[in-house]
Amino acid sequence: MRMRVLAALAALSLGALTGCGGGSTTSASSTLRIMAPAAPGGGWDQTSRVAEQAFKAADPSRKVEVYNVPGAGGTIGLAQLAGEQGNGNLLMTMGLVMVGAIEQNKSKVTLTETTPIAKLTEEYEIVVVPAASPFKTLADMVAAWKADPAKVSISGGSAGGTDHIVAGLMAKAAGVDPKQVNYIAHSGGGEALNELLGNKVSAGISGVSEFAEHVKSGKLRALGVTSGERIADLDVPTLKEGGLDVELANWRGFVAPAGLSDADKTALTDLVTKMHGSQPWKDAVTKNGWIDSFQTGQPFADYLAAEQTRVKAIIAEMGLVS
Repeated sequence: MRMRVLAALAALSLGALTGCGGGSTTSASSTLRIMAPAAPGGGWDQTSRVAEQAFKAADPSRKVEVYNVPGAGGTIGLAQLAGEQGNGNLLMTMGLVMVGAIEQNKSKVTLTETTPIAKLTEEYEIVVVPAASPFKTLADMVAAWKADPAKVSISGGSAGGTDHIVAGLMAKAAGVDPKQVNYIAHSGGGEALNELLGNKVSAGISGVSEFAEHVKSGKLRALGVTSGERIADLDVPTLKEGGLDVELANWRGFVAPAGLSDADKTALTDLVTKMHGSQPWKDAVTKNGWIDSFQTGQPFADYLAAEQTRVKAIIAEMGLVS
């Protein structure tokens, strides 16, 4: 009898340690995995790796690892996340790009099948051309666009994502049919950057932090930013100054798998909140020119729902959904 009781107690202890038996799986002894649902070099990858270091600084005893699942604007990664239901040790970096990609790719899995954890940052977009480009100003690009839209190739992130939306809004503002935009989509920012540096495309659109270094070095020429006012430390006119009435901010955040216990959801939210308060995260936000827009709980869940409605309307109007 005594042996059976000891065995039962041992089983209960093992269950508590492994997260079985309905207990929380989010613990300091567990490895926190962060999925960047894109190829290396882009905004989601960058955000994920900055967060990895900030998590470790906030809790040195915790193991954290980032892995990439590229493709289809993050919807391949989203589908994988759906298969991790109840996993309290997994976060996926996502944002406005994914909201549009879900519509563009007619993804069977949507963000309603995730657990919203936190909105992290906002970032404006920048329109650039290779240093050798004949386009010296935004007006030069618009003139060429109007003359022959097909000849102006624009490299950017995933189809239906923020970069694509900006291209569509710019075309509409310029009097060019958004459906005629020659947009070349990529699963990661690194691929788009290589095309620009190799002088293989007319222009490129991405988050400011992804191109700023190359603009300052002179390898790329910036034609405009999507902010309402000029961005500090970057002497680039806004699209509105260039004659296009377009203003848009990208945003990024974390979601977790669906089916989390209340304890796991609270633990993940607390962990991300602690990460957000760390000095490495604050330093990265400043260095990359990100806008701190931290939001958790129901406010973020409501924001995410509203964004899905808003973006669906925008890309339908732009004709970005076939």
